[in-house]
Amino acid sequence: MRAAVRSAIAKVTMVGLIALIALAAASGCSTTAPARFYTLDSTATPDGTPAAHVAVMVGPVSIPAADDQPQFVLRVAPNRVEVDEFNRWVAPLNDGIARAVAGDLVVLLGTPDVATAPMANFNAQYYVSIDVQRFESTRGASTLLEAVWAVRKGAGGQTRSGRTVAREVVAGDGFDALAAAHSRALARMSADIAAAIRTQAHPRR
Repeated sequence: MRAAVRSAIAKVTMVGLIALIALAAASGCSTTAPARFYTLDSTATPDGTPAAHVAVMVGPVSIPAADDQPQFVLRVAPNRVEVDEFNRWVAPLNDGIARAVAGDLVVLLGTPDVATAPMANFNAQYYVSIDVQRFESTRGASTLLEAVWAVRKGAGGQTRSGRTVAREVVAGDGFDALAAAHSRALARMSADIAAAIRTQAHPRR
C-alpha cells in the first residue's frame, strides 16, 4: 500500500515538474524581443541649381560581404563586430542604397526620370554604378560610408568616376538614429554623383 502511495506521489511530482518546465519555456518564448526593420531613405534637399532634364539609371550597387547582411553589423572594436539579430534592414542593402540614391537624384537633378531597374520605354542617358567599400555602424557614435562610383554617359559613352567618404554623427543610441545617419551619408554621395552628371550634361567650353 505504501509503495502504491509513493508511486502515485512520484507520478504527480513528475507531472508537476513537466508542467513547470513547459510553463517556463512558454514564458521565455513570450518575452523574446520582436525583430525591428529599418529602411534607407532619400533625404536630399534641392540645392538651387536648375533642373537637369536627363534620365538616369542607378545600379548595380556592390557591398562588402561583411556588411551585406540583413542584420545590422555593429563595430564594437577595431577588429570585432557584433551582428544584431533583432534589428534588420527590410531589404537587401544594395537595393536599399540604390533606391535611396535614386530618390536623392530626383530631388538634386530636378528630374522624375530616375530608375533602379530596366523599365519599358525608359531610355537612360546616364548610368550610375556604385562600389561601396565601407558601410560601418557604430552605435551611439557614427556611421561611415566609403564608396567609389562611376557615371557613364549613354551606352559605351564617356565615364566620370569619383570617391565619396562620408562620416555622419549618430544622434542617439537607437537603431533609428543609425539608419538616419546612413541615409544622410548616402545623400552626400548622391550630391557628388549629381554634380558629375551635371558636368557631363553641360561641359564647360
